[in-house]
Amino acid sequence: MVTAEEMKAKIESWGIPPSDFIEDVGKYLSEKFKGDGPEVGTDSAEAALRKLDELLQKYKMFEAGLAEKKRRLEGQIPEISQTLDAINHLKKNSGNTIDTSFQLSDAVFAKAKVDCGDKVMLWLGANVMLEYDIDEAQTLLGKNKTNAISSLEEVKMQIAYLRDQMTTTEVSMARVYNWDVNRRKAENKP
Repeated sequence: MVTAEEMKAKIESWGIPPSDFIEDVGKYLSEKFKGDGPEVGTDSAEAALRKLDELLQKYKMFEAGLAEKKRRLEGQIPEISQTLDAINHLKKNSGNTIDTSFQLSDAVFAKAKVDCGDKVMLWLGANVMLEYDIDEAQTLLGKNKTNAISSLEEVKMQIAYLRDQMTTTEVSMARVYNWDVNRRKAENKP
């Protein structure tokens, strides 16, 4: 179980600025957006709305980056699992020759005979392929899969927190706007 302090530290490490709920709009505007005059008015409300909108845009930028990271991780995990399954199959048939089909492109497969030995080649990306001992490759891929799963969970937590902050900001924007509308109505009454 994660303590409140640990969760707060984790949230701070994400770099997502927190959004405060504006309970008392008049007090908030007078403390943060006090103008030249003695009264809090439309200028203060518009400045607050601009600041809140800027924060909302920042959240949307964070959300786009996290959505891309989530999509990438969701594609990576099944790929690692398939590679682990292939390595387990090779280990199970060690010393034998097996007939298999492998994918050349999206809809093109080729048949091959594969000697199941104790070495495998892993594609690491960036035009790099390395030869590994089969046990070493299995350990490496298992670790990579575990890291990808934990990263995906972290990204999901970040997205949930971010959506909460976006909702809070949108509610605060509505409260400031409504406060300003009500203030203007009160000023125009005879």
